[in-house]
Amino acid sequence: MEASEATTTTTTFHCPPSSSPSSSPASSPHVASPPVVLSPCAACKILRRRCSEKCMFAPYFPPNEPLKFATSHRVFGASNIIKLLQELPESQRADAVSSMAYEANARIRDPVYGCAGIICQLQKQVSELQAQLAREQADLLTMKTQHANLVAVIYMEMAQSPQLVRDNFNTNNLNLLQTDAFMQDDYCQGSIWEEPLWT
Repeated sequence: MEASEATTTTTTFHCPPSSSPSSSPASSPHVASPPVVLSPCAACKILRRRCSEKCMFAPYFPPNEPLKFATSHRVFGASNIIKLLQELPESQRADAVSSMAYEANARIRDPVYGCAGIICQLQKQVSELQAQLAREQADLLTMKTQHANLVAVIYMEMAQSPQLVRDNFNTNNLNLLQTDAFMQDDYCQGSIWEEPLWT
């Protein structure tokens, strides 16, 4: 009887799905497994240290982006990056890391000016585009003014001499009528006096 109870106790101890190392996820889908770090982050790879589940670098330097941390580490240093992340709230850390990586890349390309050089170039381009836009707007305004003046002159001429406009219109119509009548007379005379083609 005692042996039977011992056997039952041993079987119960080794069968829970949460404690068995060989239990598959399909056998216990309702159990939420904790996050497991499959590969060390890029920072821990470069620093050659063990990457734990609570690693400060892991959410921002994934394993497939080693250059991102290498550049930031080269310019700022790992200790300064950790210090900056610790001082910021978690909601702002991703933006801070992105800004840090961008500034590090700019500093490597331009060791003297860094991001300031890029900002100056962009501001220069904006100023040039604004000046070009102002010139185009001035040209457009000049063309609109010239068009308005031309229309006003035409209206003034039509208002000052409406009789002249009507006379010109009537003269043109009379010339057209006379030309049409002359052509009809020539046609009629030709049809009367024309000799027949046969006798």
